Amino acid sequence: MEDRRRAWSVRAAAMAVEAVLAVSSPAQTLVPIDPPKLHAKNVKVEAATFKGRPAVRLTDTAPAGAPDGERFAMVQGIDFQDGVIEVDLTGDALPTADPTARGFTGLAFRSSADGSRYESFYLRPKNGRADDQLQRNHSVQYMATPDFPWQRLRQETPGQYETYVDLAPGEWSKMKIDVQGSEGRLYVNGAEQPTLIVHGLKHGSSRGGVALWIGPGTVAHFANLRITRK
Repeated sequence: MEDRRRAWSVRAAAMAVEAVLAVSSPAQTLVPIDPPKLHAKNVKVEAATFKGRPAVRLTDTAPAGAPDGERFAMVQGIDFQDGVIEVDLTGDALPTADPTARGFTGLAFRSSADGSRYESFYLRPKNGRADDQLQRNHSVQYMATPDFPWQRLRQETPGQYETYVDLAPGEWSKMKIDVQGSEGRLYVNGAEQPTLIVHGLKHGSSRGGVALWIGPGTVAHFANLRITRK
């Protein structure tokens, strides 16, 4: 009888711990990113199946001369400050794109409602396996629209807001962005250590929306968008 009571006590304690963890763990949400739930700017948004995965396809439709940061699809109903954003994504240059197009693809976060102000981490898949090492070093990038585009960051603080990671154009990659206050960390393809760390996000500890983001001359795919708030 005593052994039975002891076993029940152990089981009850374990169940109590599990209950506390379930309550205290941050809520993770699989965010629908079907075309009707996206507000597009300078991109064509369509449902697609790419390499066996259901996805949303974004294609650059911006007029000539449009700034780099004005191609995105805002996810409706998201208010994000601190937490983790995860997504599977691909990026490649359009057949008609300028030769300098690198298949730019990523996420914007803490965005204003009109998308005129946001922070972003993005990938340049066509740089990931380039023969030129300097070009490889530009495989991932942080920027903050409107005042800190990649050009300014590269000129004023070379190498601080971009780095290398192995990528291939048109292939699925995993991106995870961990944001806490004014610090952002980017993880790529399940790595335990961050690929890029930003101490001092340019907009500070702000909050706002989340958008699927692409650059000039790009076609990209997105799937499995998850947001975990902290």
